[in-house]
Amino acid sequence: QVQLVESGGGLVQAGGSLRLSCTTSGSIFSFYVMGWYRQAPGKQREMVARVSSSGSTISLDSVKGRFTISSNNAKNTVYLQMDSLKPEDTAVYYCSGERNTGPSWGRGTQVTVSS
Repeated sequence: QVQLVESGGGLVQAGGSLRLSCTTSGSIFSFYVMGWYRQAPGKQREMVARVSSSGSTISLDSVKGRFTISSNNAKNTVYLQMDSLKPEDTAVYYCSGERNTGPSWGRGTQVTVSS
């Protein structure tokens, strides 16, 4: 079973930046979509950004212009560059990959933005 491992979360002040990484235990090419989701306390999990195997991306309106999703296929890694962070970005961020057999999820990494 392919595993997804996130890293890069932490505590940052508003206006700061963080880069999240998600590394797959198998080939990233086995996934047709890779994405980042987040879940804040008391809220539902929401999609933040996704990248398809063709390279096309979509992102949540509230993060457009601030967050960028990218991938390094040679390293089997997907990144989420987060700039101009806001307190409302505070959440647990999860990496997800979709394959024909269904979705796989990482365990999540905490991002906390202080005001």
